[in-house]
Amino acid sequence: MDRLVVSAASILRLAPHIVFRFDETRQRWIMMAPERLMLPDEQAVEILQLMDGQTGVGTIIDTLAARYSQAPRELIARDVTAMLQDLADKGVLADGVTD
Repeated sequence: MDRLVVSAASILRLAPHIVFRFDETRQRWIMMAPERLMLPDEQAVEILQLMDGQTGVGTIIDTLAARYSQAPRELIARDVTAMLQDLADKGVLADGVTD
């Protein structure tokens, strides 16, 4: 399997085996995979909520840069790309354009 490399041009979605939802019992967002539970932090939740399989990473970065104008766009871009690359390397993300 080829490594999914995340860039500003990437369009990503959650892998088919991942469920991302708000857990009422825990009162927080969770990501579930077979035999695995992940607890994303607030920043990760915000990024994941913007991922829809159609929006590019660059657009997600622009959206966050507009929301958090006090932070340099370059810093936001670096952090978002690094987080998404880590999730892609763990098999949590898939290419949003193909199946």
